[in-house]
Amino acid sequence: MGLVHKQYLDNDAVYCCSRCKTHLTTVDAIISRQFQGKHGKAYLFQQVINVYSGPPEERIMTTGLHIVRDIMCNECSLIVGWTYVKAYEESQKYKEGRFILERNLVQEV
Repeated sequence: MGLVHKQYLDNDAVYCCSRCKTHLTTVDAIISRQFQGKHGKAYLFQQVINVYSGPPEERIMTTGLHIVRDIMCNECSLIVGWTYVKAYEESQKYKEGRFILERNLVQEV
């Protein structure tokens, strides 16, 4: 396996991995702050960087059944959230291709 190229964000408000401080996204990419994760509050983001994803799995969430993939920090492999692959409910389709980051697992810098 080759070296992973880490990207850095140039923004006043960057969210990074709480363990290793790798940049993940910016405050400008937030779609919603009204989500709940396994560890408390979570935010829905348009895009994230410096992550890799696990295998797809079906999960029953408060808004119904979804196919999701956990997302892990490229640097330290901490699971920082998940990405929505498929939403079965029509009202939840807007989440597809979006990312959840759990606030207890990321820091704003």
